[in-house]
Amino acid sequence: MKKILNLEKIPIKRNFFYQDTNKVAKDILGKLLIRETSQNMFLGRIVETEAYRGYDDPASHAFRGKTKRNEIMFGKPGVLYVYFTYGNHYCLNIVTEKKGIAAAVLIRSIEPIQGIDKMKKNRGTDDLKKIANGPGKLTKEFQITLNEIGLDVTKKSSYIKIYETNKSEEFKIIQTTRIGIRFAKEFPWRFYIQDNPYVSKK
Repeated sequence: MKKILNLEKIPIKRNFFYQDTNKVAKDILGKLLIRETSQNMFLGRIVETEAYRGYDDPASHAFRGKTKRNEIMFGKPGVLYVYFTYGNHYCLNIVTEKKGIAAAVLIRSIEPIQGIDKMKKNRGTDDLKKIANGPGKLTKEFQITLNEIGLDVTKKSSYIKIYETNKSEEFKIIQTTRIGIRFAKEFPWRFYIQDNPYVSKK
């Protein structure tokens, strides 16, 4: 069982992201993703993730080495790696492990908490469970694009941050194979909160 600490925001420090990518992918579940704009604050609880790393993962963008597209994955942990895929949506990742090792955690699904009316408008749906139950959906909901590449979620000045909470709750983490990829689909590097209705796929 995993215990979440109510919604008092406790900033996550960079050391958290220096850990093994699979550990970060598990430990970040239940934490809060916050995105501030001049008019809105979007807040959601992270309920599903996937781990990717360059040195032993054929599905990783960094598997074949450093390029202009993936170079941020080789940098300091705690920064955002955002990419455009399938010609129609963005995916939000947070860089992990130490500098020089390309690795990141994909945030797959969010449980909406605050800014819900605007989220529904951004997604064009009133179905709360379908607002952010997938990586492309949550970036549309949170208005995240390539403009957010390199943002440091551990900095106070950042408009996208990750926080602990002090909400008393326990949950079980399910570990399973990744989805929506062509290579290394058998890797059990996908993690989600059991029985959470906002997960993309059980």
